[in-house]
Amino acid sequence: TLDAQRLLFQIKTLFSQYQRRYGAPRIYREMMEQYGYDGSLARVKPLMRQAGLRAKAKRKFKATTDSNHAHPIATNLLGQQFQAARPNQIWLSDLTYIRTQEGWLYLAGVLDLYTREIVGWAMGSRMTQQLVVDALRMAWFRKHPGKHTGLVFHSDRGSQYASLAFRNVLKDYGMVQSMSGTGNCYDNAPMESFWH
Repeated sequence: TLDAQRLLFQIKTLFSQYQRRYGAPRIYREMMEQYGYDGSLARVKPLMRQAGLRAKAKRKFKATTDSNHAHPIATNLLGQQFQAARPNQIWLSDLTYIRTQEGWLYLAGVLDLYTREIVGWAMGSRMTQQLVVDALRMAWFRKHPGKHTGLVFHSDRGSQYASLAFRNVLKDYGMVQSMSGTGNCYDNAPMESFWH
């Protein structure tokens, strides 16, 4: 009907105006305020459903850095100077999370600053020190950088990277640890960029 078409046009206008973030209840309230709509929510819901108008879910923020710990913090050796002269000179690492069919999973990645290649990774349902150890071990076995070459391993100050277990693996491989400043995402910008 003409009435339904006009109503749907108004709904679509509001849906677009609010960048597809409003579901039926909020669209209904805006309809009343902006257009003086005096119908019911039960009329708006099916029209939105039939038109395939579903609000975008807000992405839940999950903190991946716990820098409130008693582990030692390494000096920031990079100081936002993201230049490498050869492969296996500087590796960057970070944790992120991704939505999968199994739910949220955490992903640890190791990026070679020179090649911009992810050289190691590990995925798991918990953000543990083992996750970052596994990513580092994969990078080591895939690239064989050689012991005591002075390879710099840079990450944030998260408890996983500062843990004794992780520091021991770095020591075994002869790597030099470097960490970002407190809460400064620019100190690991190429890795953050890769995640985006």
